[in-house]
This record gives sequence, structure tokens and C-alpha cells, in this order.
Amino acid sequence: MADLTQNEWASKLNSDKNAVVLDVRTQDEVNEGIIPNAIHIDIYKGQGFIDEVKQLDTSKNYYVYCKAGGRSGQACSVMNQLGFKNAYNLLGGFSNWTGEVALK
Repeated sequence: MADLTQNEWASKLNSDKNAVVLDVRTQDEVNEGIIPNAIHIDIYKGQGFIDEVKQLDTSKNYYVYCKAGGRSGQACSVMNQLGFKNAYNLLGGFSNWTGEVALK
């Protein structure tokens, strides 16, 4: 897992052809906006989160975010334990995100 600043995360994401953006916030938080093309798996689902993450392709690079960076850090750790090699945590989370936002 790597903790990346907003600029590092966005720059790496924009140049990564193997990238997947993962939003681990609650549905209520997602309703306020989402980083474009993100897939949503709520980390508060517990085992359900783990089950859904296990369906993902471990060869991809995952750019993970939550509201402030704490839950996404936990999600990256879980993903690493499940065999994901590249999970990048967005420091400061969606609260500090200055890039594009979409409504889901």
C-alpha cells in the first residue's frame, strides 16, 4: 500500500492504463458525488466488502478513496492481504479532492 497526496494520486492515475478507481464510502456519501468511473464497494459491509473485493482482478492497480483517507487506508491493507499488489490510498480523501466529480 502507498499513501499518496492528491497530486501524486491524480497524476499516477491519469498515466496508468491498468487503473481502477475504488470508492469505499457509504452509499449516502457516494450520493454527494464520486470520482468519475469509480466502482463503489462500501467498506462498512465487513465480510461483504471482502467478498466483493475478492471478485476484482488482482493484476490491476487500485486507486482507493473514502471521505478522509482512513477507511481507504484500511481497505488498501485488506486488499494487500488478499493478494493485491498495487493499492494506492488517497490522503485526505474525497473531502480534499479538487479533481473532477460525477454524480452517480
